[in-house]
Amino acid sequence: MTAPLRIDVITIFPGILKGFLEESILKRASQKGHVTFNPIDLRQFTTDRHQSTDDRPFGGGPGMVMKPEPLFKAVESVRTPGARVILMTPQGTPFCQAKAAELAGATHLVFVCGHYEGVDERVRTHLVTDEISIGDYVLTNGVLPATVVIDAVVRLLPGVLGNEGATTEESFSDGCLEYPQYTRPRVFRELAVPEVLVSGDHDEIARWRRAQAEHRTKERRPDLLETREL
Repeated sequence: MTAPLRIDVITIFPGILKGFLEESILKRASQKGHVTFNPIDLRQFTTDRHQSTDDRPFGGGPGMVMKPEPLFKAVESVRTPGARVILMTPQGTPFCQAKAAELAGATHLVFVCGHYEGVDERVRTHLVTDEISIGDYVLTNGVLPATVVIDAVVRLLPGVLGNEGATTEESFSDGCLEYPQYTRPRVFRELAVPEVLVSGDHDEIARWRRAQAEHRTKERRPDLLETREL
């Protein structure tokens, strides 16, 4: 078995991570040794009696900015050779399934969670290796975006979902949205499952699913088709 993926999360709100990391697939992934989680309280790396992690921005303006000293100390206390230091920020590269797969191949991920008006620019330019955004909107802190990325990455680790083919036919896995899914009962409130799915003809089912995936993608996310050859 390969060494587990190590994930450190640096934040002033480590309590937000507790329930998330101790439930469902992420909990099982940790118990089975596929991943290790280490929430880190940034305040442990402050030096003043108020444990200050932020200060007023130079040049004026609203809000507070995360100070560089505790962030550098926190990252440097855990960073290993080859670690990916990830800043969660609305200014980052939009997160996607391909990025999740890339990060799933890493050995160590360190998430830096910003708060308030963001982090000192020196953190961005001299400490982090990746900047990631989960959408064009702003949240109160970077912990929730970090958990989104963590969930997407961990489920791609070998052995986490049990069935090694579980992630191969999902939305975005081949550039398309996923085809419609059905389960029992075969008829519910006079709404029947498409006959092809109960026909037993696996070739025909595969063709139907591919056509449905392409139709759904063209209808809902045509932008995905611009870089995919159908």
